[in-house]
Amino acid sequence: MAALSNYDQQVRDFFSYLRVEAGLSSATLDAYRRDLDLLREDLLAEGVKSGGDVTPAHLATHVRNLHRNRGLQASSIARHLSTIRMLFRYLHASHRTDSDPARLLETPTRWKKLPDVLSPKKMKKLIEAANPKSGRLWQRDRALLELMYAGGMRASEVAGISPNDMKETLGVVMVTGKGDKQRLVPIGKPAIESVQLYVNDLMPTLLRFDDGRDCSKLLLSNTGRPLERVAVWQIVRRIAKRADLGDVHPHTLRHSFATHLLSGGADLRVVQELLGHSDIGTTQIYTHIDRSQLKAVVAKYHPRP
Repeated sequence: MAALSNYDQQVRDFFSYLRVEAGLSSATLDAYRRDLDLLREDLLAEGVKSGGDVTPAHLATHVRNLHRNRGLQASSIARHLSTIRMLFRYLHASHRTDSDPARLLETPTRWKKLPDVLSPKKMKKLIEAANPKSGRLWQRDRALLELMYAGGMRASEVAGISPNDMKETLGVVMVTGKGDKQRLVPIGKPAIESVQLYVNDLMPTLLRFDDGRDCSKLLLSNTGRPLERVAVWQIVRRIAKRADLGDVHPHTLRHSFATHLLSGGADLRVVQELLGHSDIGTTQIYTHIDRSQLKAVVAKYHPRP
């Protein structure tokens, strides 16, 4: 593979910083790596050998290629640009480059896509589809779904829960989110009961292996290993298909959690805290989903409803 001289080393240093200092998850690092691999291809074609040789013109050409040659949409390009800005901000701050060529890059205008949400009735149907007829691991699957919906958790977050993170007497679970930030999330009685059923009946049979494998997590696979993020996706989609609910993914449960809380009158700042969002602007998208609440407010307070 062709090399870009010290640019490759600069990128390796950047990822070391993200992993050690910023504490980003492996999934986030993989996404950044894919973005920078695309940038690398275009810089290689331009004959760039170092981060210090990159100009705003190089980056502008790369962004055009993302749209024209690779067919990326504005939302994907915006996320890609965020990775590029982080890289060159790091290189400039660590004195590896004299300037920051990404500083003036413009983010393409994009519409916010409203997330998919299941109604409370469909959420109940999804959870109840994990039953004795759905397979030997149904208790684990039910506990997984209950936890995700009760706490608005990401796939990686629910997979990372350990038995010690469960505080049943307090009705909360300790969740480790992006950047290893931890938050206490209240969960209801159905989720607690599902977890206890799984821990008492099924989990001991999954812990029968004595070969040094990691059994420190709550949710285990058929072979006793901790569930990975991809496995969580597969379980959710399989059960949703069984419930005849179409294309449902783990984030659908998270979206539904936030939307149902706001529909019930929860404060936006509280929902932000429960979701682990650092920016309330990320949480605000859920305020655009429940039109029935907006209609009720207008009907109640507008002088001519």
